[in-house]
Order: sequence, then structure tokens, then C-alpha cells
Amino acid sequence: MFKLARSRPFTAAFKASKISAPSRLAGIAQQKRALSIHEYLSADLLRQYGIGVPKGSVAATAAEAEAIAKDIGGDDMVIKAQVLAGGRGKGTFDNGLKGGVRVIYSPTEAKMFADQMIGHKLVTKQTGAQGRLCNSVYICERKFARREFYLAILMDRASQGPVIVSSSQGGMDIETVAKENPGAINTTYVDIHKGVTDDVARKIASDLGFSEQCIEDAKDTVQKLYKIFMEKDATQIEINPLSETSDHKVLAMDAKLGFDDNAEFRQKDIFSWRDTTQEDAEEVRAAESGLNFIKLGGDIGCLVNGAGLAMATMDIIKLNGGEPANFLDVGGGATPQAIKEAFTLITSDPKVTAIFVNIFGGIVRCDAIAKGLISTVESMNLRIPIIARLQGTNMEAAHKLINESGLKIFSIDDLQSAAEKAVQFSKVVKMAREIDVGVEFSLGI
Repeated sequence: MFKLARSRPFTAAFKASKISAPSRLAGIAQQKRALSIHEYLSADLLRQYGIGVPKGSVAATAAEAEAIAKDIGGDDMVIKAQVLAGGRGKGTFDNGLKGGVRVIYSPTEAKMFADQMIGHKLVTKQTGAQGRLCNSVYICERKFARREFYLAILMDRASQGPVIVSSSQGGMDIETVAKENPGAINTTYVDIHKGVTDDVARKIASDLGFSEQCIEDAKDTVQKLYKIFMEKDATQIEINPLSETSDHKVLAMDAKLGFDDNAEFRQKDIFSWRDTTQEDAEEVRAAESGLNFIKLGGDIGCLVNGAGLAMATMDIIKLNGGEPANFLDVGGGATPQAIKEAFTLITSDPKVTAIFVNIFGGIVRCDAIAKGLISTVESMNLRIPIIARLQGTNMEAAHKLINESGLKIFSIDDLQSAAEKAVQFSKVVKMAREIDVGVEFSLGI
């Protein structure tokens, strides 16, 4: 039973191309398996491979922005906030400035807008209300396009290989195109043993609608993009728009590149470009500790070893009417140090009302895990209930240690029962917080 007592206040193109989408953890897969880099770095990489991009450079201060604009010359340029999020053009800065992508007509305007962008947070449809900090701006010449196309190279889980997604309707949100005119999106599956042949690339360029004098340049661009994709272990190369300019040049006007985190050991140059200021600080901290952690929107913290078990844990919480607060995989070695760091990450979220620990003790014995769990709860003086399901080597000893600890840790062997208790405890704590009372627990709740 429980008793109440007065107390002190206490993450497009996949869907668009009809490629099989990742599972319910699509946001997790995106975050943990694909490094994203800023647009100016993407443009630099495209230049290295001989792909046409507008002339431009990055500035970290308003003065640098003015100097770059003078160097570019002319009176028609674009300034773009370097924030790793889509929808920048329609975003709003925390100081009221609207638009993270602006047309500018002089070095003076470059300086003015850079001063209003750099050091401020840009809020877009992808950042959430908190926005993301803009540390630099990309200033480039403005090119006028006769035609704009969409082209992306992605990894397709269904065919287990690369796929090229293309559309004649570039320069706009690909999800909108998919919804309003799905027939405008073409999918080309790539045989990894043959690559993108001349015939394949030429057909893509022709189907997109490039004029006759640009077909060969467009074909070369498609092949060069695929070369980057393969050589740099990319998971995504998205060019929107890929343009044919008024003077019949093929240019990548904007680029979004993502790379496989598993390839970091052989792509050190690429991964040196990682901007951790654009990532969730807690997820960065978790990665540094060897933990796979993704914050979710629920209130039941999860601490699990193994990605599959972690997904099953979140599923059974949902099935019992609860909402997981996070995905957290401590990996094969659930050491006391890892457990403490995991608890620190979980409890940093004020919404968490209970913690579900679901660990299979194989490499590390259950009694060792239990000792680490007890030590962590004591040292952190945790007040919220913790449901522990420890299965594997020495599980009986672990169960005894937990039951004799005198702490708010409840050892339950059955997965369904453990999930039920986690959800029930969470609801009670949430209710107690709302009416500002303390709560005492027992397994008889």
C-alpha cells in the first residue's frame, strides 16, 4: 500500500520516397547513428569533389561577415544561420528576428544580420521551443535558377543498400511534395557492386528535367555525390535544390549531409567537424561515458543493458499505460560507474517519477549490479521509487541485497509485474507532487 504525508515541495526523405522507414525508434537511430555537419562544411566537401556550389564562406563574427561579403563582391548574396535544423528560413530568433536565411545586398547588411543571428537561438519546426544556438553564419553568392530539383542519396533498410531519391520539384519541402504529388518523386535503387553507372546517372538527370546542355554536368554531379556517399561512409546526402542556373551551370544550392557514427574510426577528418553545441548536452555527456541515451517525453526513467531489451522495456511500459522518459542502454558492462552516470542523466529530468531498471546479468553478475545500484541510490539520496528486474547470474543474491537495503528499490522478477509497478508508482508520485505531499511505497500498492 502507499501512504501520503505532508512534505517539502519536491527527433523525411524516407517517407517521401516510400522507402521502409525505421522502427518506432526512428529518432534514436537518427540521433545515434548519423553525424550531421553544418552547411558550410557540406559545401566545402562538395567542392573537394568537384561539385559546383555557390561561392561562399563562414563567419563567426559580424566583422568577419562584412569582410566575406566584400570578398564575394556584387550586391546579391544570401546569409544563412548555421544551425543543424530544418526550416531555418521560416524560423525566428530569440531576439525577434524572423528568418534564418536572408537575402542581403551589401556588406553592411551582412554585418547587420550577422550581428542579430550570431549568439542567438533560432527556433524552427525541428528545434522545439528551446531553439538552437547560432554560432556562425554562411555567406554565399546568390545564384538564379532556371530550374530547381531535389536529389538525395540514402541508405534503404529494405533493400539493404543505397537509393537515390529525386524529384523535379526541388526547392520546397519534400514531405509536402510527397503528400500533394507523390508521382513527382522517383526512386532509383543502386547495385553496390556496379555503383552509379553513366547510364543510371544520365537517366536520373534526364528524368529530373535538366536541359540538354546540362545533362552531362548533371550526370557527373550525381556520380560525384555517390562517390562522396561511399568514400565518406555517409548515411544521407540531400541536395535541395540541385539547380540549373540561368547561365546553364549545375549547382548544389544547399546541402545536408549525414555520416555513420560507426565509421568514426576511419573518418576522423569528417568527425572532427562535429558541433556538440547543436546536440543535446545530456546525450553528448552520455556518449562520452559510453552510454546510449536519448531523452523522450515521458516520466518513467529506463535503465537497461542492450538495445533490444531497452526497446522491449519501453514497449511494455507503454502497454501498461505509462510513458518512458528516455532510452538508455548501458551496454554489456553495467558497472557501478555506468549505473551512477545513468542515474545522474535520468534524474536530471524533473519529470521523472519512477525508474525502471531492467538488466540481464551475464558479463556482470546480478549481485554486483545490485551493489552498484544500492550504492548509487544511497550516494545520490534518491527519493523516487526504483523498480529493479535483475535476471541472470546470482539473481537470488541480488534480490536479497535489494530487499535488505531499506531503500526505495523494489526487486521484481516478472517483467510484466515490474512494468505494472513502475507505471503505478509513477502515477502515485505524479499525483503526490501535484498536491504537494510526500509518499511512502510498498509492493502492496
